[in-house]
Parts: sequence; C-alpha cells; structure tokens
Amino acid sequence: MMIVAYLTIISTFERLLDVWILARDLTYHILCHPNYNKKKKLMINYRKYISGIAVLATGFFLAQTNVSTVLYSPNFESQKSGLNLPSPAVAIEKAFLSPKELVDINLNTMMADPVLKNATWGFVVYDPKTKKVISSYNENIPLVPASTTKLLTTETALHLLGENYRWMTQLEYSGEIDENGVLNGNLYIVGSGDPSLGTNKAGAWSYKEIVSDFVSGMSREGIKKVNGDIIIQTALFKGNISRLPENVVWLENNNYYLPVGTTREINPANEKLIVKKGNNLASDKKYFYVSPYANQMVYAEKYEGDGILTTKLPDAPAFLANSFRATLVKSGVGVTGKVTPKTTDAAPEVRKLISAYKSPTLSDIIYYTNQRSDNALAEALLKTVGFQKMGDQTSESGRIVVNEHLKEVAFDVEGLNYMDGSGLSRGNQVTPISQVKFLTSLMNQKYYKTYFDSLPIAGQTGTLKGMFKLEGNGQIFAKTGTLNKVKALTGYMKTNTGRTLVFSILVNNYAGSVAQVKSKMEKILQPALDL
Repeated sequence: MMIVAYLTIISTFERLLDVWILARDLTYHILCHPNYNKKKKLMINYRKYISGIAVLATGFFLAQTNVSTVLYSPNFESQKSGLNLPSPAVAIEKAFLSPKELVDINLNTMMADPVLKNATWGFVVYDPKTKKVISSYNENIPLVPASTTKLLTTETALHLLGENYRWMTQLEYSGEIDENGVLNGNLYIVGSGDPSLGTNKAGAWSYKEIVSDFVSGMSREGIKKVNGDIIIQTALFKGNISRLPENVVWLENNNYYLPVGTTREINPANEKLIVKKGNNLASDKKYFYVSPYANQMVYAEKYEGDGILTTKLPDAPAFLANSFRATLVKSGVGVTGKVTPKTTDAAPEVRKLISAYKSPTLSDIIYYTNQRSDNALAEALLKTVGFQKMGDQTSESGRIVVNEHLKEVAFDVEGLNYMDGSGLSRGNQVTPISQVKFLTSLMNQKYYKTYFDSLPIAGQTGTLKGMFKLEGNGQIFAKTGTLNKVKALTGYMKTNTGRTLVFSILVNNYAGSVAQVKSKMEKILQPALDL
C-alpha cells in the first residue's frame, strides 16, 4: 500500500509539472500577445493558483489509492446527494485566492470561452465609496445596452417630475341641469397624457372602472340626459408642475392650464408691451407661456401669436370617451351629441367638476417599468419628460431632454448614443464605466430608495427571478437587457462583507444561447459577492 501511495505522489508531481508548463506557456502567450497592455491587468498570481492546484491534485490522487477503500462507507453514496457541499476546487480556490483574483480568473476564462471569444463585451465592478474600479474588461468600449437603457429614462423622469407625480383625468360639465335632470351643455373629459390609463399596470384602473366611476358621478349630479357633446380635451394640472412647458401658450382655467397656441409667432416688440412679470398667476383668463425671449414664465392680457397650435400634446383619452358614451347610452342616459376632440381652447366655458381619476404615482409606474421591462411605459415616460420640458410630446424632444439632463448630472457621455426610452433600438450605445458611475451618483439623490427599489432582485422578482437561484440570491439588484445576440445586466450588489458595489456587464454578438450567457454572467459576479 505504501508503494502505491509513493507511486501516486510521483504521478501527482508529474501532473503538476504539466500544470507548471501550461502556466508558463499561458504567461508567455499573454506577455507576447499584441493586446498585452489590455490583458495584463487580468493576470493572476499563478504561484498561488498552482499551489492550490498542487494541494487539490495531491488530495485527489491519494484518494485514488487503496487507502480510500478503507475509509469508504457504504452509506456515503446515499448521503452525499442530500448535502449541498462546495466542490473541492472551489474550496481550494477560495482558500488560496482573493475574491478579486477569482473574478479575474473568470474573466480570463470568458475571454477564451466559445460563447464569448468572438463577442464584443465589457464588464466592470466599481466601488462607490472609493470611486475606484475593482475589476474590469473593455469598460470604456461603447456597447448596445438593450433594456438597461431604461435606467437612464426612468431616472430622468424621477429627477424632473418627482416621485409623487400623478397624471389626472377629469370629468366636467358646462351649462345647466334642469329640473328633469337634462344637462343643456357639454361633458368634458380632460386628460393629461396618463401613460397607464386603462391598462391595469402598476395598479392603474381599467377603462371599465374609470367609466363606472364617471357614471356614478353623473348620477350624483342628477344628470339623466345630455343635450350636448362629450369633448375630449388635453390640459396640464397645476398640482403636477413647477413650471409650464416651453413653446406653448396656456390659458389658465380653474385648476388646470389649457393650450391655446405656440410662442412661435410672438413678436418680441409686442411682447415687451404686453408681458407683465407679476405673480398674479391665479387671475382668470390670462395667457401664460415660457417666453422665448425673456426665458421665463410670463403672462399677458392678450395673446398675439398666430393662434395655431403646432406642438403635439399628450394623447387625449379617446377610447375612454367612447366607452363612457356607450355605457351612458346603455344605462339609459341619452347623449344627443358626439365624441369630439378639442386640443385648443382660447375661450373655455365655465365648467364644474364631476369626478377626477388620478393615476398611480410616478414611483409606482417606474417600479412596474423596471421590474417588467415594460417598453410602452418607458417610451411614454420619454415623451412625458420631453413634453414637460419642451412642450412637445415627441420622442425627439424626449431624447433632447434626457441627453441634456445627463450632461447636467455629469454623466460620462463619451460613447453615449441615446436613441429611445426603452432600449429596443440597436442604435443605443453606452460604456459600462459610464453606467456604473451614473448609478453611483444616484446614491446621494433623495429619490435613490425609490429608484433602487424599482430594480429586479436576483432570484426573487421581475426579470431577474430566474437568475442567481443559489449564490447571489437576494444580493443583486439590477436591470436586465435582452435583444437578439445582446445580453446586459447593470445594477448594484450587496456583498457578503456588507459592501454595496456597482457593476455592469454588456455582451454583444455572442455565440450560443441566452441561457449560456446568463451562466457566464453569474460566474463572473459570484466571486465578487465576497469582495
């Protein structure tokens, strides 16, 4: 038996010699590689690694001798399946290598992996306290971020609109109600561009529920018949805004502003004559707008523009209005007129409020958007911030607003190409390092908790529920991104030592399946949990 043991040890050292030769050749390959300067930071302490392999190999080969038969228990095979023990290799690696070295080893492995060797990908782990990179690869290369683009869109909305922002949709009426319950006037559905209207998303009411509430309001007012139209109108409510969008002239009416035209044809000379800088914003029937010349909100006794509204306003709730009319008629409340839109109103009728529906808060909508990676809501948020800032609800205005905001918060725009709110466009590009620095900067914002809580949790919620089922479960909070041959994961991690780190992995043009790329991402991040 001793002879067998000695022979086994000799065989072990022969194999270790092979490992040393392999390590030497690998080191030579890295040193002589034309991209050595990029790769050298990924080199590990091979002495430590080989020491670990030596211990592992010795234990392995000794276990193959007849000694193992003496130690073998017949019950072992039945027992080991119920034990969740780490592999010997993992235990040895953790004993001899630092978490950073293990992360770097995995990076080296991925560089030669068949799934990723021809891909373009970048990775970075960043310490938000020291503001230093812990480990990285291609962190400055612009890559397609897929739905991690939503990180920029949703943060811009939180920053500009506030966590408690709500869209309102109001039912109002003009005219008088006679003793028989006949309304001689019009019904108004006044919208404000609610992106969740009727969708049930984020706790939003369905169209059926909103219509039911409106019908109940009609009953409370004693309206049994309508001699008039149902007019759809778009407005902005005072409670929602700190300043009016630019480029649109607004007429104040009760608690909302109605659009009457644009500032495009306002004559600077006339403006000097009619503009007043007073604070009397509550006066009836004044024209308010953000002056294109004075660059501040002003109001005037009269409007001297061309009277044509050229900007696009938030979509009026046409489906809601038609459903409301059909329900009224079905319930026996006749409506003689039709459903008609009205996007401008220079002389609004006096109206009374019947009912008001409030959307979920912006924080609720952003939670839904990031958890489910909802593209429709993300694009609606992009248009909303464009409209709030520029008075023009187009994707182009939204892109301008987001880009300007990112510059204001010192986002590293090198390599940035922000094309849409959702990340569906392959024209989007961003660097991993800019993403992690951006997420780091948000940790001091008052809305950080709302933003952080909106991110899926590894192994538990949203689009991350299927990843990190074991190691990393509940410790990674990140936005996922998926397009054909694009996989992305960007967010925060809580390490086993209590640190909060920020990371980004962007992979473009990989081979193999999405599941294989997810596995590689898990392999990279799991050692980082011990940092």
